[in-house]
Amino acid sequence: MNNKKIKSTTQDHLDIADIRDNLVVLNDGGAVVILETTAINFDLLSVLEQDAAIAAYSSLLNSLSFPIQVTIRSKRIDISEYLEKVKDIEDKQQNPKIRDQIKKYRSFIQDELITKENVLDKNFYVTIPYKIFEIGSSANPFASLFGFSGSSNKQRINVDKILQEATADLEPKKNFIIKEFARIGIKAKQLNTTELIKLFYEIYNSETAQSQKLRGNVEDYTSALVEPKIA
Repeated sequence: MNNKKIKSTTQDHLDIADIRDNLVVLNDGGAVVILETTAINFDLLSVLEQDAAIAAYSSLLNSLSFPIQVTIRSKRIDISEYLEKVKDIEDKQQNPKIRDQIKKYRSFIQDELITKENVLDKNFYVTIPYKIFEIGSSANPFASLFGFSGSSNKQRINVDKILQEATADLEPKKNFIIKEFARIGIKAKQLNTTELIKLFYEIYNSETAQSQKLRGNVEDYTSALVEPKIA
């Protein structure tokens, strides 16, 4: 029997080497910037507005000199913070009739709408990569979610150097995408370090994240944020 201690962790099998300076550094030496965007309700537009939106989006795609990846993420709506605010208002209400109405409203949202209905929210992301590797290689940054390869092969990389080079490379591309999306009426913003960490915490811990939220400064967390998925 092999009595050697297992030193590898779940993080060793992730594509992410580090998240810093509002960028995600990958194990293969690449990096990505992730933008979160709003959306337009295409069905509510008039025919002329739909044609204009299609033309603007087509122009955006034709003007690109670098690859991007668009990702739509669906998840159950988390209104725990909203319910806490409603409960706080309920507790502070002096009028018993109004307090009772607030309580009924909170119960309806919590017990009927959320528990019995699968209410989903959609988030839209645009990923811009630094460094593109050959399609089909183990380091292909577009093989899976947000441009990550799915490869567990870790390499010795200089994170500081990658961050410096990636920032210089991605900054003008990011600004270009934000400007072009604004022409279509879509707002785009770069996710910062804290938002990126929370995003991937929810992705890799989808079940745990529903009951255990990341609160406060993420730098205060000293234990692993990603847990192994046990069948």
